[in-house]
Amino acid sequence: RINVQGTRNVLRAARDAGARRLVHVGTEAALLAGQPLVGADESAPLRPDSPALYAWSKARAEIEVITSPPGLEAVVVRPRFVWGLGDTTLLPQIVGQMRSGQWAWIGDGRHRTATTHVDNTVEGLVLAATRGRDRGVWFVTDGGSVVFRDFVTALARTQGVEPPDRSVPRAVARAVGVAGETLWGTLPLPGRPPLTRFATWVASDECTISIARAREELGYEPIRTREEGLEELARSAP
Repeated sequence: RINVQGTRNVLRAARDAGARRLVHVGTEAALLAGQPLVGADESAPLRPDSPALYAWSKARAEIEVITSPPGLEAVVVRPRFVWGLGDTTLLPQIVGQMRSGQWAWIGDGRHRTATTHVDNTVEGLVLAATRGRDRGVWFVTDGGSVVFRDFVTALARTQGVEPPDRSVPRAVARAVGVAGETLWGTLPLPGRPPLTRFATWVASDECTISIARAREELGYEPIRTREEGLEELARSAP
């Protein structure tokens, strides 16, 4: 709900400031309701009916942008699994869980996933701002896909951390995610649930994405490879 209200506030502020165009940073989460995404493109429907609050809010926020009144041009760019130097959320969380012994793979973690280095994310945002058509939506990624477990392992190793082999069955993890969301949503419990529905989807479901539209309409091409990004992280590790 914060995402939805925040998006309304941004749209209002942009109009009040006389801005010509707004670039909304979306995510593939707006399409998720518990199912894999296999070769997904921009024709896949938004899922404002998603049982996961994060996915629901991302879908609703994108709808707010695309259906906003005329007068302010609006475009949407959807990176997937943003990573790279300067990350203060994803990589620190992964490394922290591994170092504390809280990390476990869901299933075997060998599903395929798309990723988007921060430099490629910015490239997509700039192209959408300068070349995109009003109300256009584009996926941007690093191109192709990678095995989730292999990529997360490579990320952790840039920080000198070796991931554990421990895993939990997919069905068990999903049940824990639902239970955690239910308990934290109904009881005055501190912090956040240890596992959520959305987190189990990311860690166990295929998410592969086509960037054909961004290539065709924006001239988008990844400017940073995964190998280059991983090398940069390793060089900058404390």
